Amino acid sequence: MIIKKVGARSILDSRGKPTIEVFLQTDSGYFSTSAPSGKSKGEYEKKPYSKNLNSDIKYFNNLDVDILNKLNVTHFNDLKKIERLVKNNIGANSLFCFEATILKALAKEKKLELWEYIRKSRKNIVFPRPVGNAIGGGVHSKGVGGEKPDFQEFLFIPKGESFFESVKINSLSYKLVNDIIKSVSINDEGAYETYLDNEETLKVMRRVSNFLKNTYNYHVDIGIDVAASIFYKNSRYVYKNLPKKLNKIEQVHYINSLINKYRIFYIEDPLEENDFIDFRKLKNIVENSLIVGDDLTTTNPIRLKKAIRMHSISGIIVKPNQIGSLLKVKEVIDLAKSNHIKTIISHRSGETLDDTIADLAIAFNCDFIKTGINGKVREAKLRRLIDIERELL
Repeated sequence: MIIKKVGARSILDSRGKPTIEVFLQTDSGYFSTSAPSGKSKGEYEKKPYSKNLNSDIKYFNNLDVDILNKLNVTHFNDLKKIERLVKNNIGANSLFCFEATILKALAKEKKLELWEYIRKSRKNIVFPRPVGNAIGGGVHSKGVGGEKPDFQEFLFIPKGESFFESVKINSLSYKLVNDIIKSVSINDEGAYETYLDNEETLKVMRRVSNFLKNTYNYHVDIGIDVAASIFYKNSRYVYKNLPKKLNKIEQVHYINSLINKYRIFYIEDPLEENDFIDFRKLKNIVENSLIVGDDLTTTNPIRLKKAIRMHSISGIIVKPNQIGSLLKVKEVIDLAKSNHIKTIISHRSGETLDDTIADLAIAFNCDFIKTGINGKVREAKLRRLIDIERELL
């Protein structure tokens, strides 16, 4: 592969915030990748940029293509050469974009899809289950009349006979939810705004799930992203709607009671981001539900290894731009799978039309993909997976 040009520019994400897009011109064509950004970020995420967005853009726009071509990057594992070259010069957002763009160019050169180039096989592909945010709360939402759920996301997780059917089920679930709550606005992730508290919202989610099962025989699990670090203050979980303050063990029992009462399958960040011990306590008392780390683990192999040692989680969120390196993304996923931890590749609240994570979901055999349900930037990832599924039929 001969690189003719490399560069970067600033674009706006779905929240109207500037983010980076990295591009390459090679003898095979033009390729680009843009980075998402999160509003609620884990303390242990890598810095998105070395100094700031402009400094990373300047680095790419001054990068000598001759140096890149001399690296002779031809395989996925050759990304280590890229990482040595750019070390300390760019942040995690930029590294993710750069590596993904290089892989897209390499795939095109070999007349392969991105997922196929990384995976090296079309055999034994199992599509991820979509995880879709239907009703919002927490820092992603403004709420209604000054009220909103304290939990950040209320999720539908369908299990259709195909990925396409699962997406259709989530779209129906999303519509049915609003037939009940009659929201007139959506939040950063395309989820409905509401004044309801956590339990009132869960009742709506369970009602829709039961209706779909009884009416169409659709299997739709429900989930929550608690994002507990956001409302953890002075060693207490401080709820505003309905007001209460819980200590750590009370939080464990409260979440467990909700799991049992509303048959919640998926529970993300139920405790604050340093509490490996109480994650384990919750995991040990629930059955048939996923206890998922995001802020706890931040797509970081070191954090994941600690979670494994502590038996803290049964699922892990994978956000490539949290760590930047796609080599480390693969390491995290491989490590999770070898320890029977489910993998959930995920969007961010501030998204772009880039659909790279859809290819990565197939390339790395992820169990779930969390993309949202509504909105162009969410649907782009779902459409890409539908296209891959159709291609393989």
